[in-house]
Amino acid sequence: MRARTWQLLRLLADGKFHSGEEMGARLGVSRATVFNELEAVAVWGIALQRIRGRGYRLTRPWQVLDVGVVTAALGEAAGRFEIEVMQQAASSNTELLRRAALGAPSGTVLAVELQTAGRGRIGRAWHSGLGNALTFSLLWRFDCGLNALSGLSLAVGVAIIRALQRVGVAGAGLKWPNDILCAEVKLGAGGKLGGVLIEAQGDMYGPSAVVIGIGLNCYLPPDIEQAISQRAAAIDPLCATMPERNILLAVLLQELAAVLDVFALSGFAALRDEWERFHALKDSAIRLQMPDGSTVNGIARGVSDAGELRLETAQGVGLFNSGEVGVRQ
Repeated sequence: MRARTWQLLRLLADGKFHSGEEMGARLGVSRATVFNELEAVAVWGIALQRIRGRGYRLTRPWQVLDVGVVTAALGEAAGRFEIEVMQQAASSNTELLRRAALGAPSGTVLAVELQTAGRGRIGRAWHSGLGNALTFSLLWRFDCGLNALSGLSLAVGVAIIRALQRVGVAGAGLKWPNDILCAEVKLGAGGKLGGVLIEAQGDMYGPSAVVIGIGLNCYLPPDIEQAISQRAAAIDPLCATMPERNILLAVLLQELAAVLDVFALSGFAALRDEWERFHALKDSAIRLQMPDGSTVNGIARGVSDAGELRLETAQGVGLFNSGEVGVRQ
């Protein structure tokens, strides 16, 4: 989208009606220009209502991300992060990986208001629209090598659950290795609240740079829900008051810093017990789809100190470090 379109969307962020004349006057353009700019936003999945005599409004208010608000909410942790908000990007992870290769410092954060080609695990697409999700990536540099990062995505999951609990979200759980679920998924309800995508640069013995991509559904518009190939859920129904996105981002960064500090010193083993407490599919019958297309059925018995899935089968308890988990009824 063009810069002027973003200016108009920011004027409409409050969810109230604004006339074309009013917005045109504020931006120094004609009413016809306002009309033409806003006609194009439907292509990006942005739901806009237009009523003659009243003007335009977003069907749902948009909580605009603001670096100043996030920084203030971070408190003492603010100095550990360099935050940038991009209006639009294909993928925050792709862009931050590029910057990491150019020497971006540890703690660089890139949040995107409208991600047009978000990426999930094993090549899946991540679907989100304007303001209905929180999508960001964090660059973190480790002195250790890639071989010491086993279980990192699970550690990040612990940080996310801690943050969600702090802002009043109840009923969130973890699915191995990197999904955030509505815990009712064990009962055949709920769905995926968000996910983690870890991408690393470096060698086996260090140092290493990791880009941690996080996407969380704040609420689910019908068009986004229909585009998602699996059962999805959102934060909004799980809390009495939906947290403001700037505050949610700040709390997530605080908890990520705390967890990553522990992980750098002691690995995932120090966080394993906490991960187990949040395990949404603990002791459930699951199906593990392997990379070669085969499947393994068993009972999920938690994870190892290295973050491997412990799966009880007829042959005993085995450890798995790859695969896609599905629930067996």
